[in-house]
Amino acid sequence: MLAMPATSSDLEKEQRWREQVEDSIMDGEAVDLVVEGQEIFAIYTEAEDGSDKGMIVVHGTGIHPNWQQVVQPIRVGMAGHGWNTLSIQMPILHNEAQYEEYVALYPEVPPRLRAAEAFLKDRGIQTLLIVAHSQGATMSSYYLSRHPSDAKGLIAIGMGATQKDSHLNSAQSLKKITIPVLDLYGDDDLPGVLDTADARMESSAHNAQYSQQMIKGANHFFDGMDDELLSAVAGWAHQF
Repeated sequence: MLAMPATSSDLEKEQRWREQVEDSIMDGEAVDLVVEGQEIFAIYTEAEDGSDKGMIVVHGTGIHPNWQQVVQPIRVGMAGHGWNTLSIQMPILHNEAQYEEYVALYPEVPPRLRAAEAFLKDRGIQTLLIVAHSQGATMSSYYLSRHPSDAKGLIAIGMGATQKDSHLNSAQSLKKITIPVLDLYGDDDLPGVLDTADARMESSAHNAQYSQQMIKGANHFFDGMDDELLSAVAGWAHQF
């Protein structure tokens, strides 16, 4: 077999994640998104009230669609708030990969998010939001600033803007986004999130539907604060 290029997502790691996660899913079901000939793991959770609203849930660096911090609480909890959720596997690298190494994976982001949008539209979703954490938020802002999308809004959780490549920098991406954005973070978040909050706000000066919300006592992963996280997400999403 030919080795995958070094700049591609680690598909073997993606498969290992799936094998570890799939049998432990208590809410929702594992589904496949076909992206450029590859089957990509995702978890679909139907809303309890049969609504036509949907959320794409995007995880952070190197993890999976059922991660216990931020990702799983949102994908399950928001189903109870009337949102069908689709948590998708994003491109990942080996465990020791440095943050900047992920730059090479960004071309793989748009096809996955487009496939997620198509999946939800095929199930009758009329109102679509993207909810993304950490580097997943950076990936999502990159996508929304450069590609057509059916998403009506973005909830970016713990999004920094420290990327050295201006093409990928979240603050630069925000300059091109005009849909509603909630920039959500904790007052004990990572330095790269806290130190760039002003830059993200300044980059969104053109967008009257951009807002920041800082949750007191929350760290980057909202440890012990799932209820506060869900309350903020659900409260903002209620406008749609």
